[in-house]
Amino acid sequence: MHCPYCEHTETEVVETRDNEDLTTTRRRRECIGCGYRFTTHERIEEQPLMVIKSDKTRELFNPAKIEKGLIRAFVKRPFEPSDISKIVADIERDLRDQRVFEIESEDIGRLVMGKLKNVDPVAYIRFVSVYRKFEDAQEFMNEVQQILTPAYRPQTSTQTSANPQ
Repeated sequence: MHCPYCEHTETEVVETRDNEDLTTTRRRRECIGCGYRFTTHERIEEQPLMVIKSDKTRELFNPAKIEKGLIRAFVKRPFEPSDISKIVADIERDLRDQRVFEIESEDIGRLVMGKLKNVDPVAYIRFVSVYRKFEDAQEFMNEVQQILTPAYRPQTSTQTSANPQ
């Protein structure tokens, strides 16, 4: 690390602190040559995540696209904007945890469906109907029937242990 004041090539770290979300490390440094103190911020350089679209073109992963789709799915549904932000963050974390740098858009869609299915069945059906490009009412009805089966029960705050269904 070069001193910004005298350009000396040796500095020592005086203090180190991580920021609250642990994505950046703040380092207070002192130049060995002139004693000048300065601050640097260190961040992990992540390899960009590329999305392989259905037409085989590639583009940078854009979490805003997932957020936009979720907002459409949740129209007139009870939700908090923070709920959508959490889903988007969970999906991005899941993708990065796979440690691959290219992922097909269909796989991202499946991750979104998996998250929505447990959060809001109506939003899930809305998203699935667009994602799977339903061509007739029967496809739509098949998906609704799957949601209505006794085996499927999303976790909601209105369910109580005294009234399991």
